[in-house]
Amino acid sequence: MKKYFGTVLTVLVVIAVCVLAIVLPPASQFGLTQLQLDTLMILGIICGGSALYCFVVGEITMNNSQMDKLWSILPIAYTWVIATKADFSPRTTIFAIIVTLWGLRLTYNFARKGAYSWKFWTGEEDYRWQVLRRNKILGKRPAWMMFDLFFISIYQNALVLAICLPSLAVMESGMVALNWADYLAISFALVFLFIETIADEQQMAFHTNKRKMLNEGKSLEELPSPYNKGFNTTGLWLRSRHPNYLGEQGIWLSLFLFVIGAGLASKGIFHWSMIGSFVLVLLFLGSSIFQEGVSSSKYPEYELYLAHVSKYLPLWKYKPEKYNKD
Repeated sequence: MKKYFGTVLTVLVVIAVCVLAIVLPPASQFGLTQLQLDTLMILGIICGGSALYCFVVGEITMNNSQMDKLWSILPIAYTWVIATKADFSPRTTIFAIIVTLWGLRLTYNFARKGAYSWKFWTGEEDYRWQVLRRNKILGKRPAWMMFDLFFISIYQNALVLAICLPSLAVMESGMVALNWADYLAISFALVFLFIETIADEQQMAFHTNKRKMLNEGKSLEELPSPYNKGFNTTGLWLRSRHPNYLGEQGIWLSLFLFVIGAGLASKGIFHWSMIGSFVLVLLFLGSSIFQEGVSSSKYPEYELYLAHVSKYLPLWKYKPEKYNKD
């Protein structure tokens, strides 16, 4: 039970927050202005077109990383559409700038892994889709098509749009001056962007060096420590199993503070536009569990790492020599 406590608690907190975000705000907060409705229509068309593209191209090419390629690009488009329609109001413009910095960095990180190609439908496919296609149920063609349609294409596209909706919510808040909540949003988002950048750079360096040595004909066991473990335990990864996920979630949760700064939140913190960023937490929770299962099956020491290192927060340092003595 202790093993699943954090997972269960996270799920319950996210559900509670989403319910409160719907129940607590007065009905007037759900009413969008004509400007917001017009803007949402444009965003919906982009989202729908992207979902259709991801499904059709993914099924034809059997490369289901089409949405992965767009994950860091669509929010840039969404937030600048919102900023433009809002006549570049301070909050929507700052929101778009931060998202652009986030998106450019993430796109670069994905590109250097071989994800993009001049033949836009090709490129390196995320290994997780390959693993899932070997699943007994999802491996069947009809089941995979449904998974591709509803989860990969529709759900993920809808979620990417949803995490950008705080910007839509603050479109007409130009009369409310920037305040402490807005400055916190900017500060936290940049800090989490820095954490995610450092984590990805450390991960890339580790696996590049490991791959280089393996390509020289050495076995994993013959590699020097820490490369002989197979998984990264350097830098932030020495204290956190998913520091990159910490940064990613933190950025989008931080950006919701613009809604609080605009004075739109009920009870000081609740607003319908927060739902997207909290559902994102669930997506990364599931992704982290899946990744940990794959790593545990590949690397014998990963279970020890799993038992002693925090999932997200960089807390206790991984000390395998101490655990083995105990």
